[in-house]
Amino acid sequence: MKKLFISNLRMKIGILVFCLVFLSSAISGGMLVEKVLSATENEQGQRALSIARSVAELEPIINNVGQPDGAKSIQPVAEKIRLATDVEYIVVYDMNRIRYSHPISSKIGTVFMGGDEGPSLAEQVYISRAYGSKGPSIRAFVPVMKESKQVGVVVVGIVTPTYKQLLLEYRSDLQIPFFIALIVGLIGAVLLAYNIKKQMFNMEPAEIARLLEERVAVFQSIGDGVIAIDSQYRITIANPEACRILGLAEPVVGKGVLDVIPDSGLTTVMQTGTPQYNEDRIVGNARILVSILPIRVKGKIVGAAATFRDKTEMFNLAEELTGVKQFIEALRVQNHEHRNKLHAIAGLIQLGKSEQALSYVFDSVHEQEELASFLTNNICDYSISGLLLAKVSRAKELGIQLHIDRGSCLKDIPQKWDVGILVTVIGNLLENAMEALQGQALERRKIECAIRDLADELRIEIKDNGPGIPKQIRDQIYKQGFTTKGSKNRGIGLALIHRYVENVGGRIDLETEVNLGTIFTVIIPK
Repeated sequence: MKKLFISNLRMKIGILVFCLVFLSSAISGGMLVEKVLSATENEQGQRALSIARSVAELEPIINNVGQPDGAKSIQPVAEKIRLATDVEYIVVYDMNRIRYSHPISSKIGTVFMGGDEGPSLAEQVYISRAYGSKGPSIRAFVPVMKESKQVGVVVVGIVTPTYKQLLLEYRSDLQIPFFIALIVGLIGAVLLAYNIKKQMFNMEPAEIARLLEERVAVFQSIGDGVIAIDSQYRITIANPEACRILGLAEPVVGKGVLDVIPDSGLTTVMQTGTPQYNEDRIVGNARILVSILPIRVKGKIVGAAATFRDKTEMFNLAEELTGVKQFIEALRVQNHEHRNKLHAIAGLIQLGKSEQALSYVFDSVHEQEELASFLTNNICDYSISGLLLAKVSRAKELGIQLHIDRGSCLKDIPQKWDVGILVTVIGNLLENAMEALQGQALERRKIECAIRDLADELRIEIKDNGPGIPKQIRDQIYKQGFTTKGSKNRGIGLALIHRYVENVGGRIDLETEVNLGTIFTVIIPK
């Protein structure tokens, strides 16, 4: 059997309020009927007591109760009064509880067995409740006194209405206010539910819970550090990246920001309402680039939020993305190579080997000029020419033979790319090839680079005879952060190249064999 489940908030509130009003009205009606019943019993009890006292003071009753033929005188009087007062019964009995009057004549002379008559034989006047064949009744007991001596008791009984009888009797009087209360309650429930739903942006509780879970998940997955505070300077949000950058080991949500991060700047922005953008700060032991903005709700500042990143990591990433790292490395290598050559020339001159020095200069200049001339004539952009020239010098420094295929040519840059992207692609592929050759025998350290500018595509081919790429990791080399070098800020180059190539609809072909080498071919459609 399926359980009844109501998901709509308005329906839930409406049913709840309706049930509460219904229950309250029913209880109020029941309590009202109970009050009426109690008042009726009290009134009937006093009436019965008054009649019993009047009967107990009549001469025929006083003089004949306890006498052998007393019933003949008492019964007519009692019945006359009973009929006149419209009570259920008037019973007179003596000290032996023998009846001298009763509405049913056959019971005259029998013993009164009410169960509550004991105190009446001790000169006590009282009212009691009983339940007879005609339903509940109120009975008044009054002793009959003759010359200060009790000779009998007068009992007057009045049948009282039951709870059900009163409810039926006052049904019409209760129905109208009951239904009015239900209608008012129903209208109030609808208005209350509408108002609550409006304040909740017409969303169901399940939707709000899901939205909150999604918001928390979003903050947890953001790559930047995020910290927010409320109007009491308590931390309301601190995602894992923020805790990692700032070195916050324990949960900080709910704590005062001044106790956890006193130099965050969040309180200042909240007090002044002035946002801060890309501020270079040292918070704790971390150097960060942070932006802090006040949180406003209906024009009132209710908190502040900060987003930040580790500045060192940002610089490293920027170098990879822009290719600046490649140019810096190229300049360093060129500077180092020229210094070595100058030292060699200076040494030869000091040794008096002028001819050898001159020959060394001519050879170096010729080799450099030949490569520079080739690159200048065949590569359309000086940035790429400079990069290739610097990589050749860098390879020499590492004991690697980097050969630029003399059939290489680059007439123009593909439309969807720019020079910076091309520098990043070529520089990363050459750097990866040189790193792959580290640890190889000197005679095996060879790299070939070819750039083919064809009619419909640009092909960049980098070949090395390094150890190759193991089969088990070939599917992972283009994933961001994957690296076999085990150092921080690595695993960016190939992922970046793969993303660039995919964005323009190109592809990367990989040919590799363990212990023989690797060939990366980047194909860019024009």
